[in-house]
Amino acid sequence: MADCLAAVRALPPRSGIVFRHYSTPARARHRLFRAVLRIARARRHVVLIAGKPIAGADGAHASARRGLGRGQPPVSLAVHNRRELDLAKRLGTPIIFISPAFATRSHAGTKPIGRAGFARLAGGFGGECIALGGMNAERFRALRIHGAHGWAAIDALSKKLEVRGR
Repeated sequence: MADCLAAVRALPPRSGIVFRHYSTPARARHRLFRAVLRIARARRHVVLIAGKPIAGADGAHASARRGLGRGQPPVSLAVHNRRELDLAKRLGTPIIFISPAFATRSHAGTKPIGRAGFARLAGGFGGECIALGGMNAERFRALRIHGAHGWAAIDALSKKLEVRGR
């Protein structure tokens, strides 16, 4: 929990957070979400919830692989291929997370899409594209010319508590 909260504090003001924690027991997940939300509101972050909804989030993040859930279309959607990109477009999703851009532990064994794959997916989307997977500031600069509006991290936040972006 402390690593998660430290990562939220380390984000630049007005960043976005996708709160996942799928396997955290319900009560602990709620407590952690409330703690994240307090810090996020003070720093003017946007907080999207993935998985089971929790009141107070600014919207939903979804994955075609995990299911879209019910209710309003997601604010953001995980996109790994053309089929998922087409789904995001049909839903009118304004933000997509294109993943895995580069090799990463969170998609161990999955071939990364690299710059060319990122460019193909981002070029076919009319909204904001966020690069995810093996990201750092240098890689973001390389993808920015291919349509990346920002970048996100999972492992990098828990290990280094260092975030760079836009």
